[in-house]
Amino acid sequence: MNLNCSYCHMPFTLGMAEKVAALQRMQAENMHHYDAHCPRCGHANAVSRERLEMFTPGWQAAVKETASESTPVSSPEPTAPEPEPMPSEPAPVMPAKAPAKPAAKKPAINKPAAKKPAKKVVKAKPKSKPKKAIKKTAAKKKTKRK
Repeated sequence: MNLNCSYCHMPFTLGMAEKVAALQRMQAENMHHYDAHCPRCGHANAVSRERLEMFTPGWQAAVKETASESTPVSSPEPTAPEPEPMPSEPAPVMPAKAPAKPAAKKPAINKPAAKKPAKKVVKAKPKSKPKKAIKKTAAKKKTKRK
């Protein structure tokens, strides 16, 4: 099923498995719309039940098959893999460093401040007087002279 994101206008598709999972969830929770999330921006796009049913042939049999399985699909989005367990060995301990002596401060040298270049003053041009409105007459037609 082809969809366009209503926020970023990117086209994306819903696969058969996601459509069946959406219809099963809608049927279980008595929902009228399904939120299809855009893969680009993550914005939720509402897809009506009628549209999902129209674009999923044999959806009733597919919903019954998934319902008869031991684990119904709660969400069509893939879950993240679990992180690997941490090793049981403790990390090696680093010896503590001796506190460092504070650095000696250098005496401040007074330097004269650098001169900044003078800003140029731009003189404003005197405003010109507004021109008087002149009426333009209609253009005369050119005639052929013999």
